[in-house]
Amino acid sequence: MEKRVQDYKNDILKIVRGTFSPAMMSRQLQDFHENDIADVMSELTVGERCKLYRILDMDTLSDILEYLDEEEAVTYLEEMNIKKAAAILSKIETNVLSDILQKFDKDKRRILIELLDDNVRHDIEMINSFDDEEIGSRMTTNCIIIHENITVKEAMNELVSQAAQNDNISTIFVVNSNQEFFGAIDLKDLIIARRDHPLNELIVTSYPYVYGTSLIDECIEDLKDYSEDSIPVLDNENRLLGVITSASIVDLVDDEMGDDYAKLAGLTAEEDLKEPLKESMKKRLPWLIILLGLGMIVSSVVGVFEKVVTQLPIIMCFQSLILDMAGNVGTQSLAVTIRVLMDESLTGKQKFELVLKEMHIGLCNGGLLGILSFVLIGLYIFIFKGKTLIFAYAVSGCIGLSLMVAMLISSAVGTCIPLFFKKIHIDPAVASGPLITTINDLVAVISYYGLSWIFLIEIMHMAG
Repeated sequence: MEKRVQDYKNDILKIVRGTFSPAMMSRQLQDFHENDIADVMSELTVGERCKLYRILDMDTLSDILEYLDEEEAVTYLEEMNIKKAAAILSKIETNVLSDILQKFDKDKRRILIELLDDNVRHDIEMINSFDDEEIGSRMTTNCIIIHENITVKEAMNELVSQAAQNDNISTIFVVNSNQEFFGAIDLKDLIIARRDHPLNELIVTSYPYVYGTSLIDECIEDLKDYSEDSIPVLDNENRLLGVITSASIVDLVDDEMGDDYAKLAGLTAEEDLKEPLKESMKKRLPWLIILLGLGMIVSSVVGVFEKVVTQLPIIMCFQSLILDMAGNVGTQSLAVTIRVLMDESLTGKQKFELVLKEMHIGLCNGGLLGILSFVLIGLYIFIFKGKTLIFAYAVSGCIGLSLMVAMLISSAVGTCIPLFFKKIHIDPAVASGPLITTINDLVAVISYYGLSWIFLIEIMHMAG
């Protein structure tokens, strides 16, 4: 597949750099998908791109720009005459157009908006009126809208008329005389309906919808549950403003996953390669300061058990084993819990069962790994450290027991912390991997050195 994409690039480059007439070049480039042409844009010189701007029609150029990221799109639009750039922008999906315009400097953006088609300018101003966290900021006005009180024939005429400007035609949205959302019609149902068939019988009035002011992270799960090509977006008066397309929903889910992944890494937001050093530091420092404080607590706890370390220095060799396993188990439980918490209908009983299940898994895994550690570490101490068999297996037994206890408690911590955050209405992804790991380090240190002190020193009176 990768080779085939490369072949497309080479074919397109040959056409653009060839000596074909403009008409022939345009005809040959029509055989390629706009995404393939978009992939080639960065490999062309400014002069070669300018040749494309003159040869390709506005619709093709607008489609190509939609497959580029906003920064690239702005770069290529800057190479064009500003009036042509505005004409191309007028044909781009309004939600994509809004993102591209934000990348221009203030003065250039104002000029471009003034040059846009009147209807497009109105749509952009409406989309920009929503906050970035609201679903309305991601909608598009590219959809077919008809009124409920028309015939099937009139509906078909409206479809044909509006399809010239809107290519999202698989679902036709219906409004009443007050422009309030009434329902939706599947394109196939409209096509096969007879002219005298009542339009009302084709309308699905239970069609899903969202309000433009709804927060993205609150409604994204509901949007994912529907397999519709587009979901209508309403204002607070129930008037139809636009739609969220399936492509936008995929992008939203991707953004949400990226944001959660950033939080799991202990960041306040996602970063990119072009982000200034100062901004990256601001995103990372808050958690690092908190984790530094927790790390100092862990270190001070180790100091409390200084007597144990002095009398049994060999146990220091296996501290990292206990800490690492506790951190790994806690992170696994955290990932499972955050995934389960995506279900907003989760009951208190189900949450309690989740905690018990994770603790049961931690106990069973800890027991198995504890037994394995008991056998292998005991042999290691006996053979390589030259200790007596009783001493070796007393130490390895304490390590195995500590491992089981640490993994049991870490499973509970990795589950309970995100549940607590969810309860107090804080994003559970904030219960990040570094935070869970540091807390579990504290649990592991207390478990390990505490058990070593009780069993090896106080009960068995051993010293290294």
